Amino acid sequence: QVQLVESGGGLVQAGGSLTLSCVASGGTFSSYAMGWFRQPPGKEREFVAAISWSGGTTSYSDSVKGRFTISRANAKNTVYLQMNSLKPEDTAVYYCAKGTYSRVTSAYHYWGQGTQVTVSS
Repeated sequence: QVQLVESGGGLVQAGGSLTLSCVASGGTFSSYAMGWFRQPPGKEREFVAAISWSGGTTSYSDSVKGRFTISRANAKNTVYLQMNSLKPEDTAVYYCAKGTYSRVTSAYHYWGQGTQVTVSS
């Protein structure tokens, strides 16, 4: 049974940084793309970043490009999201997901439970 567990969320001031981690268990981690999505309060879940199975290809939403970095350590079954220059509009529940390299939620078949990120102004 595949499980994804996110950690690293919290409360941070605008301009600060956080690093989210997502540890996968069950199944084959290194064969799948990983993605980060977020759901702001009262809004739909949206794409943040994705990384291919090898880590060689990445994609970012326009709203986080240049501020966030996705990476993975296949030996540790872990994907990371380094978030810099955080803004209040980055406040959301952040989810990691495992599936096919894509910017759409339907391409990912496994999801974590989410971790809250709150950015104060």
